[in-house]
Amino acid sequence: MKDDTYRIGIDVGGTFTKAALIDDASGTIIGRSSVHTTHDHPHGVAGGVIEVFERVLREAGVSAEDVVLLAHSTTQATNALLEGDVARVGVVGLSARKAAKLAKPQVHISPIELGPGRTLQTANQFLLSDGLGRPEVERAVEALLAEGAQVLVASSAFGVDDTSAEELVRDVGEKFDLPTTCGHEITRLYGLTVRTRTAVINASILPRMIATADLTEASMKGAGIDAPLMIMRGDGGVMGIDEMRHRPAMTMLSGPAASVAGALMHVGISDGIYFEVGGTSTNLGVVRGGHPIVTYAKVGGHETYVSSLDVHVLGIGGGSLIRIGEGAVRDVGPRSAHIAGLRYACFASPEQFRNCKVVLFEPKPGDGGDFVAIETERDGRFALTVTCAANAAGLTNGEMHCYAPPEAACAAFAPLAKLLGTDVQTLARQVIEAAAGKVRPVIERLIKEQQLDADQQLLVGMGGGIGALLPSVAERLGLRFELARDAEIISSIGAAMAMVREVIERANPDPSSEEIAELRAEAVQAIGRLGADPKTVDITVEIDRQTGRIRAIASGAAALRRPDKRRSIDESLARRIAARSLQQPENEVDLMAATAGAFVFTSESASRHSLRIIDRHGTMRLQRSNALVRETTVEGWQDAFRSMELFGPDDGDDAFFGAVLLYGEHLVDLSGVGSLSNAVKVVDSEFADVSGGAPVILIGFARPAASSDKEKRGDGEV
Repeated sequence: MKDDTYRIGIDVGGTFTKAALIDDASGTIIGRSSVHTTHDHPHGVAGGVIEVFERVLREAGVSAEDVVLLAHSTTQATNALLEGDVARVGVVGLSARKAAKLAKPQVHISPIELGPGRTLQTANQFLLSDGLGRPEVERAVEALLAEGAQVLVASSAFGVDDTSAEELVRDVGEKFDLPTTCGHEITRLYGLTVRTRTAVINASILPRMIATADLTEASMKGAGIDAPLMIMRGDGGVMGIDEMRHRPAMTMLSGPAASVAGALMHVGISDGIYFEVGGTSTNLGVVRGGHPIVTYAKVGGHETYVSSLDVHVLGIGGGSLIRIGEGAVRDVGPRSAHIAGLRYACFASPEQFRNCKVVLFEPKPGDGGDFVAIETERDGRFALTVTCAANAAGLTNGEMHCYAPPEAACAAFAPLAKLLGTDVQTLARQVIEAAAGKVRPVIERLIKEQQLDADQQLLVGMGGGIGALLPSVAERLGLRFELARDAEIISSIGAAMAMVREVIERANPDPSSEEIAELRAEAVQAIGRLGADPKTVDITVEIDRQTGRIRAIASGAAALRRPDKRRSIDESLARRIAARSLQQPENEVDLMAATAGAFVFTSESASRHSLRIIDRHGTMRLQRSNALVRETTVEGWQDAFRSMELFGPDDGDDAFFGAVLLYGEHLVDLSGVGSLSNAVKVVDSEFADVSGGAPVILIGFARPAASSDKEKRGDGEV
């Protein structure tokens, strides 16, 4: 391997396509660049990806041949579904004769409404899999072609156990040159209707995504790029471009996932609410114990088995336009300045707004003609945006990417303030309040639904437009907030870090220790096939009795990364990091325990038994209140846990509100297992090859201060 090699992460946003150039050995950011997203380019957004790639290399003086990895988020899958740019899907449903009566209606997929006037069209055939031969499948495929099918889906009852019938349909599909998705490729979960529907959605975007992949690869070769190309998945991991050709639905919500990956791997967020503001939208979600909340995406209101991060996407961003009515600010967004083809007023000069006037316009047909722009005498129109309002109100500073001196924004707001009978400062704050008012209810709901304790109620701000909203939202909610370093390119960094991630799921409400161990082993193998470095892999097991499913989440860094050259920090530096988070002087922060991999700190001055775990590389792995610490052993952890007095008299023998075990360099998070009996099974599988006398640090969590009876999950929407 060369001495100086680099990786590039590119985030394709609605407004800008941004690149981060990172030294592969040290992780240092050595270059960043941005271009407008090329929605109208002949090669689509791939044109912008190549343009920003070449620009960031040129500006940093780095050769393309020294790039060892290029990874980017993509809006293509989401946009294809939103815009109805999908292929007609022919579905071949399959079942053994004894299950046919139940299976046939489950594999019959009706057209799926994607939005007003946009429908995913389907055609259906059903075959018995008993003694199924190739001629029968060929006749079924020919019938689907006659109905206009452009792609195929093969979905068989119990196809996750026996894939032969689905594979036979794929073989026939290849003969007819039809891209084919098999149900077992998408998920190994039972649930025939949802599995089939998910396969249909995946197949419907295959032609567009394959074309995008081909264009991107051709553009890369034309630019002299020989590095592996990775694509962000909606669950926060990455996949190779060949894998995207088979499972493109996995890239839904890819953009928001890139910011979460950056928050985890670059910022090191362990617990809190990530709050990303771009030019067009705002993304909100929760990280707990260093893991984002994972759920299933919905398409057209329908459940799927596409794993995605539980990201809440709001149509408000730094570039959102102002709407007025009845002499006041009526709304902000969802249209943004780039859709209207306008420049932000705050980044102009004050002189440009002499004798300017307010004009009302309609960005796109059907939007309504109450959007505000400022018409200048010589320089055309400018947009008044949320970012402009934040600068006019003096809510930004020079450390924020969205900062501009307030004079231009104030000059541009002046004619609108006069029209509405108010002053510039009052008007600017009204705009900010209108935007923040769309964000606050979602944050309050996340805190309640996810039962975040006081130490987890931290807003971590990211994105180029974050300075326009974060301070105001945090102040009104009374929450702590931090602006992430390199906030404006956090999604690009997340892509470049290439966090490999795989989720293995099974329908099993009461798994044994052996079954959990088998699932863990399968997750390790699966993430290894995706290119993860085995030394970086962590496995988290979740057991959900409500849905009857067990899930193993494997995450790690791409094996392309060199051996980690980051120095291991000492106790003094770890204490400093913990003290800052606990908001206490260093001399009032106590080291409770330490392992080869991490330090555990608490503070007598901090209330609610607040605790921080800092790993040997300086990353905070956990921040919790209502936590107690015990030093024990592998064989003694259960007795130690029961002795911690975390439960009330009515909680029952199987009560469990979460725990973390530290041993060696490992951290075992038991927050998602639901009960003490399940926790025992997971720990037994973890400690199968560990000596019973090995030391363990046990951190137990008490009952949350407020709880909700609602199901603890949300859904990513497409």
